[in-house]
Amino acid sequence: MTYIAGDNFRKLVFDDEFLLCVWRSIKYAFTTLFFEFVLGFLLALSLRKSFPFRPFFRIIHTLPLVVAPIVVGAIFKLFTVSGFGPLPHFLKEWFGYKFNYGRDAEQAFWLIVGVDIWHWTPFVTLTLLAGLSALPKDPYESAKIDGANPIQIFFHITLPMMVPVLLVVVFIRLMDSLKAVDEIWMLTSGGPGVETRLAGIHIWRSVFESRFYGYGSAMSIFLLYITIVICWFLYVIMTSKQNQFHDK
Repeated sequence: MTYIAGDNFRKLVFDDEFLLCVWRSIKYAFTTLFFEFVLGFLLALSLRKSFPFRPFFRIIHTLPLVVAPIVVGAIFKLFTVSGFGPLPHFLKEWFGYKFNYGRDAEQAFWLIVGVDIWHWTPFVTLTLLAGLSALPKDPYESAKIDGANPIQIFFHITLPMMVPVLLVVVFIRLMDSLKAVDEIWMLTSGGPGVETRLAGIHIWRSVFESRFYGYGSAMSIFLLYITIVICWFLYVIMTSKQNQFHDK
C-alpha cells in the first residue's frame, strides 16, 4: 500500500495554475467583501431612520437573498451576454461603451464582483441592522451630553460595540466568496479563457471532469487552510482595533 497524499500536497505547491486560481479567489473575496461591507453598513445605518416607503424598500432590498446562486448567474447571463442581453445593447447605444465580458477579462471580473454584491449585500445589511438595533442606548446618550459629534460617536461607540457582529459578517462572507462556484460557473464558466476560474471552479473541474479525486481533495484542504489563516489574521486585526478603541 502506497501513501500518496504527500505527493498530492507537494504537487499543488508547485502547481502554478492552481496557485493563480487561489490568488484570483482571494482578490475576488476581498473585493466583494469591501463593497458589500461598505454598502451594507451604509444601508443598515439608513434603515434605522424613518423615511417614506421604508418597509417597501426593505422588502425589495431583501429579495435577492431568496434567489438561488445558480439562478442568479443564469439571470445575469441573459442580461449581459453580448448580442442578446439588454445591458450591452444600452451601454453601446447610450454611452458608446462596448461590453463583452466573453472577450475582456477585466469586464468579466467586475461582472462577477457586481453580481455577488447584488446578491449578498442584503445579507450584510440585515445582519448589521440587527446588530445596530441591539446596541444599548445609554452610551449614546452619555456621548451626546458630553458634546460628541456624530462622527466621534460612530468611531468611538458604534464601531467598537459592533465588532462581534462585524466579525461574523466578515467571516461568513469571506468563506462564501473563497469557495464561490455556482454563480461564476453559470455566468462565465471561468472565462474568458481562465481569467475568472477561481479556486472552487478549478477544484470542481479537477474532480468531476479530470477525475483527480486525491489531488482535488488536497486542493480543497489547502484552500480550507488558506481560509482559516486569513480569518485568523482578520480576527487579530479587528480585535486589536477594538481594544484600541476601548483604551481611548
